[in-house]
Amino acid sequence: MRIGELAAPAGVTTRAVRHYHRRGLLPEPPRRANGYRVYGLRDALTPARVRRLSELGLSLDEVRDVLADGTGRDFHEILLELDADLARQEARIRDRRARPATLLRGVPTAEDPLSPDLAALPAAIGHQPGSPMATRERELLALLDTSPDRDRVLAVLRPIADNPAAVERGLALHRDLDALADATVDDPRVGPLAEALAASLPAGLMSGGTADDPFGEAVLESLAPAQAEVVRRALRLAARR
Repeated sequence: MRIGELAAPAGVTTRAVRHYHRRGLLPEPPRRANGYRVYGLRDALTPARVRRLSELGLSLDEVRDVLADGTGRDFHEILLELDADLARQEARIRDRRARPATLLRGVPTAEDPLSPDLAALPAAIGHQPGSPMATRERELLALLDTSPDRDRVLAVLRPIADNPAAVERGLALHRDLDALADATVDDPRVGPLAEALAASLPAGLMSGGTADDPFGEAVLESLAPAQAEVVRRALRLAARR
């Protein structure tokens, strides 16, 4: 058989057969006087075996090891390793699917595709649809999702969901801050609201962050003047605790 006649029954190309020669999967027969290589029946079995093993997910190096082993013991070990690797891939895919599945159960948006644990937090602590401050809070959670401080802040926020009084205070703060959207910084509501906000901030929430860092400044600039003043004063009060 010529190389093309060897390749066709196995469903591979002549280029693949030459690659098998280079990788040591298929011995290369010597050329005859006419310059052509001629393959026998045993040679024809190898490309078919290589293809089947490759389709199982084995690398060509693993296929070479299997073909070189006469007992089948190494093949069994390789299949066990392959199965374990596929199980790990399956688990990773399952975890990746959990995130969009959680979003699909709610009202997903491309702007804040939160991971499942953070996505559940706004609902647990009384997220108010239609509240600009609640929406801003969710946007901050979306930024937190990629922050190095994510796990620390999440651990601080989780207990709030189990505290009905804290949830109600949070809802009231959202409403009061929303009411300051058109107020000036000298509005008499600013001082008392700053004190209430400072008292509601969980211990450790602002660890390492201030209103004076670039991110904090960006957050304040996104708020109305009176709202920003409330947050600025609340952070100062909380820092003194």
